[in-house]
Amino acid sequence: MDWGTELWDQYDIIEKHTQSGLELVEKYVKFVKERTEIEQNYAKQLRNLSKKYNLKRSGKDEPDCRFSSYLSFLDVLNEMNDYAGQRELIAENMMMNICIDLTKYLQELKQERKMYLMEAKRAQQSLESTYKQLDSSKKRFEREWREAERTAQYAEKTDQDINATKADVEKAKQQAHMRSHIAEECKNDYAAQLQKFNKEQNQFYFNDMPLIFNKLQDLDERRVRKLAQGYILFSDTEKHVMPIIGKCLEGITKAGTNVNERNDSMVVIEQNKSGFERPGDVEFEDYSQGINRASSDSSLGTPKGPMELLGKNRSKNFWLFSKKSKPHPSSLPPRSRLSRHPPAPSPANGPPSPKFGRDPLSYCLKEINKTVKPRISSFRTLRRSPTVTEDFAHLPPEQRRKRLQQKLEEICRELQKEVDQSEALGKMKDVYEKNPQMGDPASLASQISQTSQNIERLSGELNKYETWLAEAGGRGETLRYKTHTFNNNGAHDLLSPDGAHSDESTPDPSQAIYAEFDDDFEDEELTTPIGKCTAMYSFPGASEGTISMQEGEVLAVVEEDKGDGWTRVRRNNGDEGYIPTSYVTINLNK
Repeated sequence: MDWGTELWDQYDIIEKHTQSGLELVEKYVKFVKERTEIEQNYAKQLRNLSKKYNLKRSGKDEPDCRFSSYLSFLDVLNEMNDYAGQRELIAENMMMNICIDLTKYLQELKQERKMYLMEAKRAQQSLESTYKQLDSSKKRFEREWREAERTAQYAEKTDQDINATKADVEKAKQQAHMRSHIAEECKNDYAAQLQKFNKEQNQFYFNDMPLIFNKLQDLDERRVRKLAQGYILFSDTEKHVMPIIGKCLEGITKAGTNVNERNDSMVVIEQNKSGFERPGDVEFEDYSQGINRASSDSSLGTPKGPMELLGKNRSKNFWLFSKKSKPHPSSLPPRSRLSRHPPAPSPANGPPSPKFGRDPLSYCLKEINKTVKPRISSFRTLRRSPTVTEDFAHLPPEQRRKRLQQKLEEICRELQKEVDQSEALGKMKDVYEKNPQMGDPASLASQISQTSQNIERLSGELNKYETWLAEAGGRGETLRYKTHTFNNNGAHDLLSPDGAHSDESTPDPSQAIYAEFDDDFEDEELTTPIGKCTAMYSFPGASEGTISMQEGEVLAVVEEDKGDGWTRVRRNNGDEGYIPTSYVTINLNK
């Protein structure tokens, strides 16, 4: 069943139905757009939430960054950020695959529908025009036929009139005959117009309009099918990212399972362990045995507290009890710690003095508590913000050792960089001296001098921190370097591990520069090439450690340029050496 057969007379209904279908597509496109806006806003809020709680850490020394609970929370925030990215992907795919695609398709449908309606309108206008011609020929035939009948009656009346002349009768007959001929022509024209109209009408209702209606039916069915695909894409777009969203949620679950409360407790211990030993028991000092002793008697001193137990560290700033304490009770005269006035002597076998009450020992213990108790402050008030020193002496022993070790590692890394840079500068200067066309050796003097100063400074710092680490009781096994310093003439002086110049010197600067590379070439096995290079220019390779090459020659790349402008290459015959990186085009293996 099709519209052309069943709805041949429902043009207005078909026009209204197709228009309603296009409006439904527009409504769905608008719906999806609003959904994408919701997804984008949701993703934006999730990203802002993750960013709000994922604040940049102040540095590597942040205490919380080692706790598993803290790291897991960062993982949760990262997974949430990835989850927000998937929501953005949903919005983007919906916009591209549904909104944009349907909008473009909708415009095509509108143009196609408009074309079909115009064809139907033209066919309708053509039929109406033919009908007007038919109606006009019909009316003319009717008019001429009546006129022919009237002239025929007039001619017959004239022929029967005895008073009419023969000329009048003949004239009336000619007039009647002419009108009859005209009426006959009008009749034939009317019949022809009628036949034409019937043919066009049959074409209109059985061919033209059914074909147009069927095209509109096909258009509407394609519109419905495309809209159905849009409904499916609305679901599939989210289904496609569900596995990734599931991984994000699994990541959050994994972050929760990675929390190790025992490990966090050990981290707290490691970060905050002071290394101090617990203070010993406070000794009991019996004041009743030596109340009348001289103030110099050491038995009346205050009990030994944590400060006394530290021994040699007493003169240093004690981290735990760094709060400035009150005057030591032992500095006061013994009698002043018991009473302002000496007690009156009691008579033999007499009653005790009113000052001591009935129990002199209890009174003495109370007086001791008055003097000792204020010295033991709460732990909250004991720790103050100490002055930060370069040797980390303000830290507890354990923490100090860790910080010193970290500082040593940082200095070692910086020193290694400076050593590598100095070696590269030395090679460049040597090449410039032997090949002046490649550069001016004097231009490297300032860089060589600065690098040498940096090496000396870092070596001094390395020795200083190693000394402090040894004092702190740490292991002084730190990587040491034999560094090269360069004088104005490009000569190289070896520095001993402690930074002082050694007595040994190299007679040939080039030998000192490239000796390590020659050793590498002799002792090590052939390194697997990492790519190939093609020479753009010829290079003589006159310097020690370099290799000559001709323009267009293909060499194997053994070692990449490390920032010094030289690349290590090898020929097929096994010859290896360095060439200027700027002289070749390099293609590394993937």
